[in-house]
Amino acid sequence: MDDLADMGLASLYAPLADARGAFVLGQLGQSLDGRIATPTGHSRTIGGPEAITHLHRLRALSDAVVVGVGTVTTDDPQLTTRHVDGPSPVRVIIDPNGRLPHDACVLRDDGIACIAVQSRAMARPARIEGLTLPCTNGRIDPQALITALAAKGLRRILIEGGAHTVSAFLAAKALNRLHICVSPVIIGSGQTGLCLPQIAHMDQAMRPSCTTHRLGEDVLFDFDLD
Repeated sequence: MDDLADMGLASLYAPLADARGAFVLGQLGQSLDGRIATPTGHSRTIGGPEAITHLHRLRALSDAVVVGVGTVTTDDPQLTTRHVDGPSPVRVIIDPNGRLPHDACVLRDDGIACIAVQSRAMARPARIEGLTLPCTNGRIDPQALITALAAKGLRRILIEGGAHTVSAFLAAKALNRLHICVSPVIIGSGQTGLCLPQIAHMDQAMRPSCTTHRLGEDVLFDFDLD
């Protein structure tokens, strides 16, 4: 991977890179008005090239990258590290009810392992490992997933999306770190980023320690949730 020290970014990636036990980092890219996609679901050009490179660095430092099946059906991501040097992480798709399309990019036979997290045993393509975990109200418990992945040696975990998945891990207090990359663009409508249980008073709001970093025209907010 590139020389991060020379770019003044070593401290940004050190918590993930140096983690010895289970470490979970959530990441979202959004517009200035808090949107992660247009009403049609288009989102690929919200972040600039530096923000995309940042995301690929996080993947290269992670043992596993986790997305919900909705992200796969909407964006069809590759979840590789093609913009940086470094290994691509194991792909983990949260798919409780078997909605994962058989032609999705994440299922390419490219040597990168893929795990489908499901609520019951079901038929999967040969190259996919099914991981069955308890499901409540249609959702896999974040802590149960972290424990199961750590048992497989996948301890540095990137929760990449979508918004519902990152929000679920944040609400469950299952994140050690949260990166929100804000781009100077106003979309005006469409899907918002984080959505958490309602609070009545501002003293109930999360106020984690935060540092900021410039990534080209984008601003990255690095929240320490520990």
